[in-house]
Amino acid sequence: MKLIITPLYGIPDIIPGDKLGKIIVNAIVDNNILLKNFDILVVTQKIVSKSENRYVALSEVSPSIQAMDIAKQAQKDPRIVELIIQESREILRVRPGLMIVEHRLGFICANAGIDQSNIKNESGLADKSVLLLPENPDLSAKKIRESIQQHFGLQVGILVIDSFGRAWRLGTIGTAIGFSGLPGLIDLRGKADMYGRILQTTEVGAADELASAASLVMGQADERVPAVHVSGFPYPLREANHIELIRPVGTDLFR
Repeated sequence: MKLIITPLYGIPDIIPGDKLGKIIVNAIVDNNILLKNFDILVVTQKIVSKSENRYVALSEVSPSIQAMDIAKQAQKDPRIVELIIQESREILRVRPGLMIVEHRLGFICANAGIDQSNIKNESGLADKSVLLLPENPDLSAKKIRESIQQHFGLQVGILVIDSFGRAWRLGTIGTAIGFSGLPGLIDLRGKADMYGRILQTTEVGAADELASAASLVMGQADERVPAVHVSGFPYPLREANHIELIRPVGTDLFR
């Protein structure tokens, strides 16, 4: 098995209304990528959110009493805290500079994924703005996938990723927040290992593993590689969404 991850250079700064499917098609052609059946395209959450105009001007946010109270503990702008509350199902932990929440999409993340890095006010907002996660990353992935498949006449998978921290280790890694046409979880229970022992608990977070690998190529700062092409993914493609990767609350020992 050989997994090949190739950066798609030359993708322009994304502005609201841009058609990511068309932009990625152009990048595939411009980078001389030979797209094949069952290849995967991985894209950053940031360009998806930008294209979907998930900007919010802080001047338009009125913090609630709850937000102002939490902002003191978190040492954050109360307006950003208000947006974090609005984007979350539950506030789990708070310390200076950080809020850990259950996002409305179900996953646990810092600050509800709200970000100010690598954005500028191309949205036409007059004041300082922040960028929210896509409203529905799975649907975003599906739309990009349909556009690419229609153009090339091939079956592909699309993975939308973001950078997440982890409860038990330092450092952020690429994490799947939405996908279309590829598996999130691979269940190996009941299969034999190399010595014939039957696996009892092994489930592979394949989408997250690919997200982390792709993130190494994309970078975290000024690399300007918001999308990559992947060939050699070792599992069959199928329909799925990010929900299959969400650990049920009853088995989450870090809550």
